[in-house]
Amino acid sequence: MNLRPIAFMLFAALLIGFVACDNADDETTPPEVVDDTPERLAAAATNYADIVLANYEDSYNTAVALRDAINSFVDDPTEEKFLDCKNKWLQARIPYGQTEAYRFYGGPIDDEDGPEGLINAWPMDENFIDYVEGMPDVGLINNPTVYPTIDKPLLIDLNEKESEESIFTGYHAIEFLLWGQDLSTTSAGQRPYTDYLPTGGTASNQDRRGLYLKTVADLLVDHLGEVRDEWTANGAYRATFLGLSNSDIITNIFGALSELSKGELSGERMFVAVDSKDQENEHSCFADNTIVDIKQNFQGLVNVYTGTYSRTNGAVVSGESYQDIAADLDATKAQAFDNAISVARLKINTI
Repeated sequence: MNLRPIAFMLFAALLIGFVACDNADDETTPPEVVDDTPERLAAAATNYADIVLANYEDSYNTAVALRDAINSFVDDPTEEKFLDCKNKWLQARIPYGQTEAYRFYGGPIDDEDGPEGLINAWPMDENFIDYVEGMPDVGLINNPTVYPTIDKPLLIDLNEKESEESIFTGYHAIEFLLWGQDLSTTSAGQRPYTDYLPTGGTASNQDRRGLYLKTVADLLVDHLGEVRDEWTANGAYRATFLGLSNSDIITNIFGALSELSKGELSGERMFVAVDSKDQENEHSCFADNTIVDIKQNFQGLVNVYTGTYSRTNGAVVSGESYQDIAADLDATKAQAFDNAISVARLKINTI
């Protein structure tokens, strides 16, 4: 089901090996033969940085659209606006899911100060936030005595404070506030929009629920903006990343693909849910959007290797790719790798 991490690391070793060989003196090489692999690797790294930026820009823009829809809904709750919020959330997950390929090497998304845990942490114990079946009074929303004020600093401070499942921020907190608990094996959560009506609505603390939803949506935009800015033309991390040696860049990129493909995607996001048969372990359990998450995570892997990213507006970012470089260095291994991608895509699409 997965592209095994060994495949990614073997390609990293292959590419690094050619970089090392290029640095060796070889008096038998005719002067007219020039190995341009180092220059191509540098170009591929720049293209990678361009793709990362475009992907985070799309993630930011779709999060802004989600935030704006949420603000409009909370200010004037209607069923139509509630549905629009849900649709905007689903749309926002498409570009963000692909950004998972840029993690796991201490970049701005998940270094020691990175906001990844505030953006996409899961699984979450939803009763930290709001009511659940049989417990109508649980959650921060329903506890104005302990938490009289709902604001950004509070949610940031509480996020993952009690445990890894005490999630208060990010996509999945918003997901729960829009869909509610998923108590069915055949449909997503069925939270009614009337949970947000200021008077005469369902549940209680509707005003606090609306404020929470607005606040967590604002935070999502803030954090995605921070990561995006690090990869802009003048971004601090972009300069650091492109200043690394070709060998270090390859190690970072392919190490990230290794970790995502096996440890995170096929392991945490696929195997655990199937093995436990527990809906709570689905990546987007409230909206039943997990298969889309899986497909987008996989697409992120492919984007990096092929050096191509399709933006939400239809534009395509592309340039020198590790796929093309690998094909020129070892066509047999490159073809085997392309075949592995095709097989993985086929299996994912049959789920």
